[in-house]
Amino acid sequence: MLLCRVSAVSQTLARWGRRSHREGGLLLSRAVSVSSGRCLGVSPGEGNAQPSEEGSAQTLYRDTVLLPRTEFPMKLTGQKLLDRELQIQQECGFAELYSWQRERKAKKEFCLHDGPPYANGDPHVGHALNKILKDIRNRFEMLRGRQVHYIPGWDCHGLPIELKALGQLGTSGLSPLQIRQKAREFAEGAIARQKAAFQRWGVMADWEQCYYTFDGAYEAAQLKVFQEMHSKGLIYQDYKPVFWSPSSRTALAEAELEYNPEHVSRAIFATFPLITLPPKVASEEGLENVSVLVWTTQPWTIPTNQAVCYMPNAQYSVVKRADSSQLLLVATERTASLASLLGTELHSVGTFTGSQLEGGICKHPTVPDKQVPLLPANHVTMTKGTGLVHTAPAHGMDDYNVASHFKLPVECMVDEDGRFTELAGPELQSLSVMTEGSDKVISMLKESGSLVLEEQCVHSYPYDWRTKQPVVIRPSKQWFINTVSLKDKAKEALQKVRILPESARGSLLAMLDRRTYWCISRQRSWGVPIPVFYHKETGEPLMDKYTVTHIAKLFKEKGSNCWWELPIEALLPPEVLKKSKAGPVSDYVRGEDVLDIWFDSGASWAAVLEESDSKADAYVEGKDQLGGWFQSSLLTSVAVKNKAPYKSLVVHGFAISEKGEKMSKSLGNVVDPDEVINGSKDGSVPAYGADVLRWWVAESNVFSEVQIGPTALNSARDSISKLRNTLRFLLGNLQGFDPQVQAVDPQQMYYIDQYMLHLLREYSMKVTDAYSEFDAGRVVRILQAFITRDLSSFYFSIVKDRLYCDPEDSLGRRSCQTALEEILDGVTRSVAPILPHLAEEVYLHAPGHAKEETLFKSGWIKSSSVWRRPGLEEVVEGACAIRDSFLSLIHGKNASQYDLTIAIEPGLLFELMESLQEEPTSTTSQLAELMMAARVNLTSELPRDLHPDALVNHGTFLINLEGGVIREDSPYSIAVTPTSAARCPRCRRHTAESADCLCPRCQTMISQAH
Repeated sequence: MLLCRVSAVSQTLARWGRRSHREGGLLLSRAVSVSSGRCLGVSPGEGNAQPSEEGSAQTLYRDTVLLPRTEFPMKLTGQKLLDRELQIQQECGFAELYSWQRERKAKKEFCLHDGPPYANGDPHVGHALNKILKDIRNRFEMLRGRQVHYIPGWDCHGLPIELKALGQLGTSGLSPLQIRQKAREFAEGAIARQKAAFQRWGVMADWEQCYYTFDGAYEAAQLKVFQEMHSKGLIYQDYKPVFWSPSSRTALAEAELEYNPEHVSRAIFATFPLITLPPKVASEEGLENVSVLVWTTQPWTIPTNQAVCYMPNAQYSVVKRADSSQLLLVATERTASLASLLGTELHSVGTFTGSQLEGGICKHPTVPDKQVPLLPANHVTMTKGTGLVHTAPAHGMDDYNVASHFKLPVECMVDEDGRFTELAGPELQSLSVMTEGSDKVISMLKESGSLVLEEQCVHSYPYDWRTKQPVVIRPSKQWFINTVSLKDKAKEALQKVRILPESARGSLLAMLDRRTYWCISRQRSWGVPIPVFYHKETGEPLMDKYTVTHIAKLFKEKGSNCWWELPIEALLPPEVLKKSKAGPVSDYVRGEDVLDIWFDSGASWAAVLEESDSKADAYVEGKDQLGGWFQSSLLTSVAVKNKAPYKSLVVHGFAISEKGEKMSKSLGNVVDPDEVINGSKDGSVPAYGADVLRWWVAESNVFSEVQIGPTALNSARDSISKLRNTLRFLLGNLQGFDPQVQAVDPQQMYYIDQYMLHLLREYSMKVTDAYSEFDAGRVVRILQAFITRDLSSFYFSIVKDRLYCDPEDSLGRRSCQTALEEILDGVTRSVAPILPHLAEEVYLHAPGHAKEETLFKSGWIKSSSVWRRPGLEEVVEGACAIRDSFLSLIHGKNASQYDLTIAIEPGLLFELMESLQEEPTSTTSQLAELMMAARVNLTSELPRDLHPDALVNHGTFLINLEGGVIREDSPYSIAVTPTSAARCPRCRRHTAESADCLCPRCQTMISQAH
């Protein structure tokens, strides 16, 4: 007798409930919520199954439904979240993970060389962006079985540290060793704070084995690079113009400059009277009393002028001012703009080519009796000014090249503080060239009648990156690297380097081209000493492979402080002097300069990458390193090894505010990563935890500027919350499932479950490709699409009825659980590089592995080629096409309240649908499940006696099998009518005979339980 009446089954239900609680079966748990239009539940995040009135049918059957159950919490916030992340780090061995993977056997190594952050302050979001981006790739590579080589490092020398360490004290009265001690202590404090933050962010490394540029062993490796470059003639000493910072009192390299686009200069137009006309134009009439007109934004350089340069191939004109009859020599194409600037018409008196100006001589406007020649030069341009360039070899790189070619004197009248020396004369001596010195020079030009016009010029000007003060160009005796001889090799090496994004290659090459030489000496104390000795009388340097090798050995043993601590006899012992064929040690003094910190960090490949053949798989840094570490590393490596130190470069943008502004304390828009994780003390910023910070990095387009603020962080938190709910749904439906025993063979699984494994395989391949391209943002998009489109909106809504209402150990339910377990495992592993804390937390609750095993020690996504079964896609996607037609007819109404008739002419599509439903009509077939209808009728044509209320639709589905060999456009028709069946009080599907009667499936279920 059928179990129809509720009263007849109440005792059975009561026994079911008692037994299930006693045996711990998969029953209703109020801690977990799921959704279904057909079962006793609601959607994820909406609470428990809807309550029913006491004594109703639904209450009686509630304990027979296998709803999800898990201890995995739906939500973690505040202190609970922070405690859980720290607990996960502890329990899952985050600190030991790097060492573990270094010791395991692996066929391939992945080497990501860490560009050393500067040890001069607290960790900031720029650090977070960089370190997390690297860690995502490292964790991915480790998961897929490679041995990761990643040694974190710090750049520890340099002026910013020295200035911060000394504060208001300055260097007065302090010995180099005292300065170095204070600087080292400051750097060590900054390193400790940064290191603690990096660990809290979940960055995988051996934090006890980092590299520091102030370590003796590192300094020794650096000197070895220095010695090899010196022996090849690439390092030399010279007196030439360099960028000089008066505020720091030291030379600077191009990479140590910041360009201020708002700098205001007092630009001037000044005349140099022609006292000797060029021979080729001397015969021209009306050219008496001609003056050469020049323009400069640096009037303080006029006193050191040695020539006026012209462009040989350009046209020049002598023009007469309409307002004064003054004759001026200017470039022809600049005449119109100059007339506008001067406020008067300029009438041409004569025109000739630049080459005809050769031999002309001018009178210096501020130095009596001084004459300067007109000279040809390639650096003259016509974009601004007059087309004639005032040339001061001591204060311009191009000017110096002209002086070298024509053997002009290079007179420096500016001291280390940026003030005029006595060589400039009593009127200018001791005046600051950038301020009152410029005022005085302009005044002198007025007095001599040479000042034509003065104007305010806003332009880009180099500033000291440390002090934020303008620099000057002045000649100084410094040590240089001859980059000209390295450029071609460097460019050739770069052709073999992959650069992401590729657009950064042009910037790197342009910066390389601009660098004609690299000044590597600094007049400070906190750095690696240049290992050179000078002869007391001649000033000649003593430096060769014997002296440098000996100093490097001492640095390795004692650290570079020994340069100041040891007597010179220990630095230059007799055996070294003998090999160097030098005189007695008493003839020498040690040098006082230190190496540029870009040379420090640029030699890191030699100190850190020995195990990896001095070549990393990737360097990953911000775009500012195109002219910095990327370039200094390339030049030193090409010089010594004749190859680049990296196979690929990844160039990311900067972290900026949500308004697109650069972060600054004055604007109050600085985002502190510590506050992001732990929350602010005043409660204005919630505690997001480390995984939110990591998700922000991952989902951002790191190849451009990356915005951060409340909107971005809240979005990241919400995204993780949705992911967490999906993972919780999966865990809840796998409670008690043992995949090693209860998993179903793929060939026996339901078609839709097999199809989901097929989609999971495609998903894993896409995710793997994205990670390999350093594109975690694409990983996030692929993940979210898979969860939203393929899981939540499609698969979960279809299989909930089977999961909750089929017998616990039935083939259909175990088939679904097999798919869910693979999906849980695949999704968790795919997100693990980004969210290691969440991934390990899920893994602690997941079935199918030993309790002590952690996710990161168990490998990457385990997809199988078996999951790609021929014809599988066509079966499910053909059914989905019909399903879409069905759902479009009922416009958002509940599909389970309708009967569906599918009519397909005999052929391939009909055969495919028959694999989902063999019988002509069914309420329980795989086709009925996919359609989510009450009943599905599968026939070759629509019946003629259709119900008058029936809704009819037609469509086609293109079948593509055997790689396109079999193609068939298959038409189908559907008819939809409201079902006459009643809603089953247990499963809520409309498949029962009457409202108080269980459907056949549920009747069987209850009977077997009884």
